Amino acid sequence: MTPRRYVVSLLGSAEFARAYTITGLVAVFASFLIERLTSTTTLVTILALLALLGAGILFVRREELSLLRFAPTSLIGFLALAILSVLWSPRQSHTVLGWLALLGIAVIAITIGHVRDTLQTVRALGDTMRWLLALSLGLEILSGILLNVPFKTLGITGDLAYGGPIQGIFGTRNMLGFMAVVALITFVIEWRTQSVSRLVGVLSVGLAGFLALLSASPTVVVLAAAVGVTTVALTIVRHTPPARRVGTQWALGVLVTAALVLAFARRHQIIAMLDAGSDFSLRADLWNTILDWVADKPTTGYGWFGSWSGGEYPFQYINYALSEHHLSALNAYFDVLLQLGWLGLVLFLVLGGVATVRSWLVASVRRSVVYAWTPLLLVTLAVESMFESFTLAGAGWLLLVLCALRAGQTRSWRQNIDDAQTGVIPTVGPERP
Repeated sequence: MTPRRYVVSLLGSAEFARAYTITGLVAVFASFLIERLTSTTTLVTILALLALLGAGILFVRREELSLLRFAPTSLIGFLALAILSVLWSPRQSHTVLGWLALLGIAVIAITIGHVRDTLQTVRALGDTMRWLLALSLGLEILSGILLNVPFKTLGITGDLAYGGPIQGIFGTRNMLGFMAVVALITFVIEWRTQSVSRLVGVLSVGLAGFLALLSASPTVVVLAAAVGVTTVALTIVRHTPPARRVGTQWALGVLVTAALVLAFARRHQIIAMLDAGSDFSLRADLWNTILDWVADKPTTGYGWFGSWSGGEYPFQYINYALSEHHLSALNAYFDVLLQLGWLGLVLFLVLGGVATVRSWLVASVRRSVVYAWTPLLLVTLAVESMFESFTLAGAGWLLLVLCALRAGQTRSWRQNIDDAQTGVIPTVGPERP
């Protein structure tokens, strides 16, 4: 076998696809750990190589792929607007770098979405999160109990003995809480699909729940409530006879809307109950300042930067006005509005909203519980985006692109066109009772 044929055979193999998926997930989800233990250059190099390798895998598998279902249109539009913003960005080089970060992780997510089905993706993410959460707990025990010494390089303060808050290998308690909720959803789906033994399932759920509790993140309570309500609603829809399913969907939609209105009306009481008054006050001041800046460039924004650490204007002026050092808007929607204006926000909302609706409709009619993983994760990302900008970078962005791609593969206007022309069957998880 010639070297060229060997490389093509390797990139197209199922074993390599599984190895790539695990490697990509670990690199993105453990990016904070990798960056702190090595350097930013090392992390960027790893992600760039994974993106290039992913492009190679997609090229080798091009005959298996459909151009119409390669990526969601809204994703392509969002990426296109982000790179076009270089035309009006005050720091063009930083815009290009921020866009390359978006594109690189998007390529990794698209590759995973095309080479692994839903159940395989859930199992890969479950394996990844088990190791990362176990490592987080191990380091917290070592720092807070055995050595009683903070690990400053990783940001671990050693507060485990005092009941937290802890942050593990993820940098902040809010990020740990978000990761723990993502892991909980994944572990439960694994358990329900019998992908892992009962013992592993119980221990995994216990680990994720324990770390979510010790993170002491106010957002965890909100995320848990949102995921719980979504799970109950989806369960009701799945067990409703098909003839009454549409009516049930509308009734649940009305109830959710009423609940959101009530929650907004009682927001001050809810904030006080969560003991998150100071956090919310800080965010409210930041968001009000951002809106003042958005008023000057409401349509296109100031150009894409991603993290505020890579930009100067207007981020440094916002931080100066607040006497703070924010690295994001602490809200994905406000971040997109500031950087890409209303055009970018509409594309971002369409990307997440359409994917949520599609995945919800699929999960409500498919027998296998594995299809519930996508809408539950999308709801988690949507709610988390109200308090942090995790969805615009790293693990959050990878999950958003992956879930949007998965939703588009199973329910899309392009599917009807593509199936009529090619007869290609979309890549979805296998039906399981």
